[in-house]
Amino acid sequence: MAHSGGFESEADRVTRRLRDEILDGVRGPGDRLVERDLADDLGVSRVPVREALKTLVTEGLVTLRPRSWAVVREFTDTDIADLSEVRAAFEPLAFRLAAERRTREGLERLKRALDQQLEAVRANDAVRARRAAGDFHEIVTELASNDLLVEIERPLRSRMRWLLAQHDDLAAVAEQHRGLYAAIAGRDVVEVERLVTEHLATSHELQRSRLR
Repeated sequence: MAHSGGFESEADRVTRRLRDEILDGVRGPGDRLVERDLADDLGVSRVPVREALKTLVTEGLVTLRPRSWAVVREFTDTDIADLSEVRAAFEPLAFRLAAERRTREGLERLKRALDQQLEAVRANDAVRARRAAGDFHEIVTELASNDLLVEIERPLRSRMRWLLAQHDDLAAVAEQHRGLYAAIAGRDVVEVERLVTEHLATSHELQRSRLR
């Protein structure tokens, strides 16, 4: 996930570590998250662990259980359908605005994320490829230069990253991102809109076959 600079508190560090482990598949759906065990594993007190779990509940990745433990959220078919519908409404707008408003600096960041994704695909590194694909989508939202859009996207960001990772054809997604990058760079709004529709359909199909 794109991180802002500056001081990172212990709670932030624990949150980031647990978030990455959930999104990377190290901790699977239904896995128990016990405050005391996590504190021991991470070498911290239970306070930052408690804060981290609260944050991850807000982000939609963790479900609290009675007393001092939680579980990694198990996304139901309805959850996935809801996320897919929101993504289908959100992304065409974000990509279109990015093509219209992108800056040179923003384009360079998008290119770096794309290059990392393509490199990870060549190296057959699924975790890195999926992380870079998530970065690509987040940078596009930033390039849209609409503060309200970013504000709406932020609480959904972790769940969207989870959704984006639910496929196994890393190369197909990277190739579509390559086309989208070229269209954004060329400010070709018509082509961006065509490619986003295609990208959403491909993602949906890949996710369905994996989640089956």
